[in-house]
Amino acid sequence: MVELEGASVSYRIPGGWLTALEGARASFPEASLCALVGPSGSGKSSLLQAIAGLLPLSKGQIRVGGEAVRGVRDRTAIIFQDSGLLPWKTVRDNAELALALRGLTRRERQRRVDPILEELGLLEWASYFPARLSGGMRQRLGVARALAQDADLLLMDEPFSSLDALTREGLQDSLLGLRARHKMTIVLVTHSIEEASYLADLAFVLAGKAPGHLGASLDWRTTPSGAPDGDRARNFRTSPEYFRRCAELRLLFEAEVARAAVGPGADLGTELPEGKP
Repeated sequence: MVELEGASVSYRIPGGWLTALEGARASFPEASLCALVGPSGSGKSSLLQAIAGLLPLSKGQIRVGGEAVRGVRDRTAIIFQDSGLLPWKTVRDNAELALALRGLTRRERQRRVDPILEELGLLEWASYFPARLSGGMRQRLGVARALAQDADLLLMDEPFSSLDALTREGLQDSLLGLRARHKMTIVLVTHSIEEASYLADLAFVLAGKAPGHLGASLDWRTTPSGAPDGDRARNFRTSPEYFRRCAELRLLFEAEVARAAVGPGADLGTELPEGKP
């Protein structure tokens, strides 16, 4: 679904350019849930925004569904840490936003959105404004907006990091259920080894600071718990497989961070070799 072909992202800074991410190469399979794990400054959010078409590359290419990303794609949705809701619009209006921009009538928008709000437990709050919602409800509303626009690629940037532990775990379970029912490809940025180990089919480690590098990955799709089914949502957190994943990812992460620490520093120059953002 997503292919990274030497993707690099650079920013202009006083005196030159700073490369945030350099030479990323990876494939994210269709209908998979892929986690990008790394410390702050390793380029995770920059990569996610580049996949969304919000941030141009300085080098390389990103392909989604076999086509090069050139600007925002209709069926790609992104959810930021702060949920990205419009505070002056109601729950229903926020969920309908992409449909309204496409010119659908209010009746058609409501017909498509209300079943999604009901599925996510938000229908009775449809006339409320985001300020009246809890943090978990605001994140569910962000997911509702993605489902309403019929997204086949959902990008999530630390969506649960500001929530309490029980709310976060509940939303993680909801995400697995939604993914199973709607067959989306999901790319999740997270700092949490535990969250990545619980949710992901594949986990990719980013390490280093300016530039960050996409390092090694783990593929858990062949394990018995690889499918996001109901049994996994109920008891996976207490299973030996979950603890094995956490340990495996932690060891890989530590190895990648140590490798990045002895590598080159920031890529700072007066010109970008292949154009500029």
